[in-house]
Amino acid sequence: MHKALKHAARVRQKKVGVPPHAVAHHQRGIGLRFASFIASGRGAWIAFLAVLGPGLLAGLSDDDPAGITTYSVLGAEFGYSLLWIIPVSTVMLVQFHLMAMRIGATTGKGFVGIVREKWGHRAGYVAVGGLLIANFGTICAEYAGISAAGGLIGLPSWISAPVAGLLISLVVVLGSFHRVEQVLLVISSTLALYIVDGLLAEPDWEKVIHHSLIPHLPASPAEWVAIAAALGTTLAPWGLAFIQSYAVDKKISLQNLRWARVDVVIGSVLTGVIGLAISVACAATLNKAGIHIVDAGDAASALKPLAGRFATVLFGAGLLGASLLAAAIVPIATSYSIAEGAGEPASLDLDSHHFQLFYTAFVVLTVAAVSVVSVPGLPLIPLIYASQVVNALLLPLHVIALQLLANDGSIVGEGRLGKWSRIGGWVSISLIIACVAALVWSWLGGTG
Repeated sequence: MHKALKHAARVRQKKVGVPPHAVAHHQRGIGLRFASFIASGRGAWIAFLAVLGPGLLAGLSDDDPAGITTYSVLGAEFGYSLLWIIPVSTVMLVQFHLMAMRIGATTGKGFVGIVREKWGHRAGYVAVGGLLIANFGTICAEYAGISAAGGLIGLPSWISAPVAGLLISLVVVLGSFHRVEQVLLVISSTLALYIVDGLLAEPDWEKVIHHSLIPHLPASPAEWVAIAAALGTTLAPWGLAFIQSYAVDKKISLQNLRWARVDVVIGSVLTGVIGLAISVACAATLNKAGIHIVDAGDAASALKPLAGRFATVLFGAGLLGASLLAAAIVPIATSYSIAEGAGEPASLDLDSHHFQLFYTAFVVLTVAAVSVVSVPGLPLIPLIYASQVVNALLLPLHVIALQLLANDGSIVGEGRLGKWSRIGGWVSISLIIACVAALVWSWLGGTG
């Protein structure tokens, strides 16, 4: 039966020109299993569980160490005044994640794969190069977060980072798609600890509600930078690339996109709620006490005398969970892009007993990031900062490309966006460009 499925997949691939990664699940029966769940008529809950994953993982992995640091600084430096950018970013996250998933579901190709098809191989290589440069710094940031969480209990980075890298690599390379997804979903549940942290901080709820719902324009360049950073960390280009490739990997189609939308909305809303909880916790404690922080590890340590040891433990545990999740997701997203750029199969369900570029890229990225983070005294901040600069510059290009692709009938066919979705997309893109322009202006010396 297994050989018959593989043969049928190859025949189907040759007949319709489907890329290898688009039929990877059929080769091992995973895609057929999900399809049977959806078509079984066993109820809406079963149908939802069949497509659960891409939106939840892509959304929650945005709450990585870089995101936690951004949300922490937002609350610690500016109190409650800029909380509104988090709900606004969440709305955009829903918008563009749905757009990316729709493109993947209708074309059966990831972001780089569809860029190659639409604008040529050279454009595909440029997309891969940009994502690789930006994503490597982000992967280093994830392992730096693991090291920071380990440091809270006295564990040195040369132990915590390699052990985490080894465990994550074993799960991704040796596990099936279904097993990898289960592990990642379990890890993502640890992010709920931040919601508890927000409650323990005992914030001024009237101010929280007011500043979350009513925007207040920034009064200084530093506030504009904070807004741009919050928007950029929520709408990371690697997250947009990941959800499109992952939707393809999970064999989500236009027919079951309805339930996939629910997954995207839930994942995005949880991302926003967790980001809000982090900012609120820091606004109610660190801002009130006039304490400044540099990274998420500083925030965890500073909370101890203000919100109690339990709050510090929760913050540290959440940081570890977020770091582990993103340390798996970002290399997976990058490996999808590299394999798609090279025209090779890109799937978590490939045969790991033979050479696969997808798995090789994942392991090389992980080993390189762990090596960088494990070197004592190595300045990580310049590398991470440089990656965020590239991320900021890539974001407008990525969302514009998504908007153009989603409106191209020759690419997405009946999955083309409606009139109001197109208008909403361009409005959001204009806001993103304005925020990134403000951020670039600050880098060029505008704050002086």
